[in-house]
Amino acid sequence: MADKTAAKTKRQQPIRDAATLVLVRRRGQTPEVLMGERSSGHVFYPHHYVFPGGRVDRSDGYVIPASDLRPEVLNRLKASATDRRARALALAAVRETFEETGLVLGLKAQAPKRPPKGWASFYETGFGPALDGLTYIYRAVTPPDRPRRFNARFFVTEYDRIALEANIEQDELLKLRWRDIDSALELKIRPITAIVLKEIRDRLQDGSLYDDRPVKWVKTGLGGRKRVSGVE
Repeated sequence: MADKTAAKTKRQQPIRDAATLVLVRRRGQTPEVLMGERSSGHVFYPHHYVFPGGRVDRSDGYVIPASDLRPEVLNRLKASATDRRARALALAAVRETFEETGLVLGLKAQAPKRPPKGWASFYETGFGPALDGLTYIYRAVTPPDRPRRFNARFFVTEYDRIALEANIEQDELLKLRWRDIDSALELKIRPITAIVLKEIRDRLQDGSLYDDRPVKWVKTGLGGRKRVSGVE
């Protein structure tokens, strides 16, 4: 029994906060989302298609945004995070999107004398991170038997809010392109990605990405069992 308990403990990795940003643009009446394929160097689901995003860094909590989260979005995030951490989650989504796509979600702003670690390149574009266009739409906790575990928050915004497309070199997301939602659902994706795509499709069909509706969350146990869910 002790050996089994030790093995189970060894498998379970610490849970880290992560944030993802789903960018939506419209081509006529067809909404499209930006997705790319994880490179083979990723431990966490290589060769799966994902939205831009990644782990929250400690330094994200020290960035002063050029525009803040809308009050209703901040309040939803604070159901599972402190005030500072809530903003850090949104800022991480903006930073990771820039690092993986070169897209700047920002407003014109003067860079701080000493930008927090990881933010110098973003501020060099002449913009500061803008959070007012973000909507928080989903939260998911990675099952305990995965090589990496994240408490991931998913945000969405429209491509029209992008201030700049910078030329950057990156090797994390391959085959980065816009895809309509039906086509995206046929890619090699994780179940949570499909859930988020369907949530976005539902919101678009209802008329707005920005309405303040309850945010669903899900936490799944070992082997996909003991799934717990709720809203916040």
